[in-house]
Amino acid sequence: MADALNIGVRFALYATLLPLFGFALFGLYAPAGGGIRPGSELRYHRWLGGGAVLALGLAALGVVVMTATMMAVGLGEVHAGDVRAMVTGMSAGTAWIVRIAALMFLLAGLLIRRPGAMLTVAVTASALALASLAWTGHGGMDSGVGGFVHAAADVVHLLAAGAWLGGLLALTLLLLRSPATASHLAFTHRSLARFATVGTTVVTLIVLTGLINSWLLIGIDRLPTLWTSLYGRLLLVKLALFAGMLALAASNRFRLTPALGRVLDAPDPTKQLSSLRISLAFESASALAILAIVAWLGTLEPPNSM
Repeated sequence: MADALNIGVRFALYATLLPLFGFALFGLYAPAGGGIRPGSELRYHRWLGGGAVLALGLAALGVVVMTATMMAVGLGEVHAGDVRAMVTGMSAGTAWIVRIAALMFLLAGLLIRRPGAMLTVAVTASALALASLAWTGHGGMDSGVGGFVHAAADVVHLLAAGAWLGGLLALTLLLLRSPATASHLAFTHRSLARFATVGTTVVTLIVLTGLINSWLLIGIDRLPTLWTSLYGRLLLVKLALFAGMLALAASNRFRLTPALGRVLDAPDPTKQLSSLRISLAFESASALAILAIVAWLGTLEPPNSM
């Protein structure tokens, strides 16, 4: 029961912290200063504040679940002293403290009146909170130079994935707005184009850091027998889903976004908007499935440790 709850909380944290960072980052590279003005296209304060509060609640639950898992006991058998010992005596506990502090810093930063400064604080704080997850997975268990490389690759992997998922959230909110005025459509089209440009760097980083992690966790000599373990089978499903996301992202960039640009002045661009909404829905669903697999993989022993 504790293991299942641990996976569930890990998934919820990934699903909250990844888009939280990417959504804040979107506000820095999207046009018109992120749209923060009267009649804003995206309500950054609302989404960032809600995401930070949710992440704080999940972090509080997660530290109890993590303690129960490590002690191999039920949640009802965990005492305050056990949690305190885990927080003060383990690297995962230090990461938890950093996560809490970063999320509180993010909430405080939302009080800043200048949009650009507020978003900069939100990006910095959410990046720190997201990076702390690297020390609760396999990357935080290694030591020496290999441990540093593994942890660094995990952090970059998380940030790149967060930029992708947060961008998907922002674009989905833009595309779901109704009625879609001419100015809103133009803003959405520019945002799609900007996201596509950022996406090239994001995908490159995800692939490179994914290769580093695979080398450290699996090893080249174990690739032929990867499918024989649960870890390997889950990883193969994850890679298949990632390939599907790449195909959808390519379609959005080279086909659907240009199609929307050609009909910005048309009286009814419903068809183009619907196509983009459907594509982003499938891309987002694939991303959530990948996060569920990642949460599960983090609790399993990788092939190189067997």
